[in-house]
Amino acid sequence: MQHTEHAPTEDHSAHGYLGNKDALLTRLRKIEGQVRGVARMIDGDTYCIDVLTQVAATTRALEAVALALLEDHLTHCVAEATAQGGSVAEEKLREASAAIARLVRS
Repeated sequence: MQHTEHAPTEDHSAHGYLGNKDALLTRLRKIEGQVRGVARMIDGDTYCIDVLTQVAATTRALEAVALALLEDHLTHCVAEATAQGGSVAEEKLREASAAIARLVRS
């Protein structure tokens, strides 16, 4: 998967996910534990299918975090930019579209 960096187009100090930050961090800590569990399974020579099941569960958990972030972005950042209109709105819509495309490809 290709990742391209770009310079921020504005101050991002008020991220849309701030209201969900604690919940997102809690989910991510659980995912960290799942990843460590997968590593322990491999270290312990666990049956392949059982490891793959846990990898799939971890992937779904990360996708849930990504979707929550995307929803927050759309309802906060994109909505605000759309209200402003013009090139700011166009840029935010392009960013959201590109993010959705990355999620679909992953």
